[in-house]
Amino acid sequence: MQFSIEGEPLPVVICTLEAGESMITQKGAMSWMTPNINMETSSNGGFGKMIGRAFTGEAMFQNIYTAVGGKGMIAFASSFPGSIRAFEIHPGQEIVAQKGAFLASTREVTMSVFFQKKVGAGLVGGEGFLMQKLSGEGMVFLEFDGFVKEYELQQGQSMIIDTGYLAAMTASCHIDVQTVPGLKNIVFGGEGIFNTVVTGPGHVWLQTMPVFQLAGAIRPYIPTGR
Repeated sequence: MQFSIEGEPLPVVICTLEAGESMITQKGAMSWMTPNINMETSSNGGFGKMIGRAFTGEAMFQNIYTAVGGKGMIAFASSFPGSIRAFEIHPGQEIVAQKGAFLASTREVTMSVFFQKKVGAGLVGGEGFLMQKLSGEGMVFLEFDGFVKEYELQQGQSMIIDTGYLAAMTASCHIDVQTVPGLKNIVFGGEGIFNTVVTGPGHVWLQTMPVFQLAGAIRPYIPTGR
């Protein structure tokens, strides 16, 4: 499989598949394709996998696209202004991503629910609780919101991240949720109650414009009905 990512900040990934190669996507992700690409809707792993995908913000069923009789081309466009990033997944090199980040992958990549260790903190901390874990062997394409900034964290090195700005991290990182210190900071600081803390070793991808942040910014300018 060959691919190219074009058109940021409204990107699309265009994949060329050899005969018999397949791509997995969520519903509505396919943008255009050649006529020899065959589509099949599947639970892709049974009931347990379906429920897991639902928990991480994805559709319960997935579409599988396969090139038949020769090379085929298929394109997947992002649903939000930002970036599409390609990740090579191997055993021991898994990626953990925000809910809804999955765009498409080769068929050998598996998506599962990622739970942070401190479940109680996750329940009140938002993004830190339920994320997507991509494992297996193959290529996966993830969509992030806005510009993406990357950091490499050393062993024991941490980054405090406002909830929602963590786009992805390598599975070697540890994630936790901490309360913003001080009642005055919580009430008057305008930064919310919780922050996400990611500790290395590993790589992190941060996004500059989470969907909820954009929605809050434009909400005052949307006319209300009468």
